[in-house]
Amino acid sequence: MGLVIDTSALVSLERAGQAWDAALGTAVEEPVGIPAIVYAELLAGAHLADNPTRAVERRARIAALVARVPVIEFGQAIAERWADLFAQLSKGGRLIPSNDLTVAATALALDFGVVVGPRDERHFREIAALRVVVLE
Repeated sequence: MGLVIDTSALVSLERAGQAWDAALGTAVEEPVGIPAIVYAELLAGAHLADNPTRAVERRARIAALVARVPVIEFGQAIAERWADLFAQLSKGGRLIPSNDLTVAATALALDFGVVVGPRDERHFREIAALRVVVLE
């Protein structure tokens, strides 16, 4: 087993002033990966920074993280899992945000769980087969 990291976990660590890799290393005792969509969300955060210094700091944090944790590409197996999940949730009238659906599909395609921030991302629990670990 392993875990994919949701953006909510990284944002909560940043807001607490904790280094991503150090905090995840002590909180998560499984192999971890970053879904490509989470990587994209992190990069968007750097682009949206309120000043150039903050943008550079965010890019440095992202670079340090991806140097240690692999980015998991959105390939055919994950796309097929995404389509299956989308259909299941649509039929049940329980859609979740599309980026989080991509995170969940990535986790399930790898037989991983997902680690989320301490505020929890309860909508992940709409997916019965998905193991959700809340970062404390």
